[in-house]
Amino acid sequence: MATFVLVHGGGHGGWCYQRVARRLRARGHEVYAPTLTGLADRSHFVHPGIDLDTHVTDVVNLLVWEDLREVVLVGHSYGGMVITGAADRAADRVGRLVYLDAATPRDGQSLVDIAGAHMELARSTSEVVNGVELVLLPGPGAAAFYGIDDPADQAWADARLTGHPWACFEQQLVLRDEEALRSIPQFHVVCADTLATRDRDLIERARAEGRLWVIDTGHDLMITEPGLVTDTLCEIAAFRP
Repeated sequence: MATFVLVHGGGHGGWCYQRVARRLRARGHEVYAPTLTGLADRSHFVHPGIDLDTHVTDVVNLLVWEDLREVVLVGHSYGGMVITGAADRAADRVGRLVYLDAATPRDGQSLVDIAGAHMELARSTSEVVNGVELVLLPGPGAAAFYGIDDPADQAWADARLTGHPWACFEQQLVLRDEEALRSIPQFHVVCADTLATRDRDLIERARAEGRLWVIDTGHDLMITEPGLVTDTLCEIAAFRP
């Protein structure tokens, strides 16, 4: 059985993986779905020092304190930045990296560098709370931004979304051991409507190696297609080159 660590994206929390985590555990897997500092059930910890490094440390500390090994480390959206940094700092604990419709940064890139237009839209409404600029502000209908169309799912997500510290998105990821990071097998699960925006060489290489899955649903695919996401993660856990 595999050990999964599921890292959420901007404005979300571990809650967004509930449906996937439940299915993975039912199949006998060990699952962790941490909430990053300053968000969701940890929103009371929001402070001006929160940035990408904070969230990378959140995940590294989970791997270390739980003594996890050969982890299938999954990142959604902004979570791709986080898992790349965490794997760079704790490569010996990560067996597979899964980018779930996620950013796939290179050394020195920020999420603003990768997805500037989306980040500009995210920052179009913001507020300052306790000295922190928060973007991706929650509110009625906010879940539609993430491709959630079902009214019940929208209401469920709208009640749980939180603002996200802007500093996380503009901080550049600095890799410390890129050789070790690149030795970890990488897998890509991409939504059909974002496929054309992905790095073409990366996608074609993943396709040729059998490490690409395309799911025709909205960006928050762990909410809208939890069964397909679960099946795909199990397939990746069992993948043998």
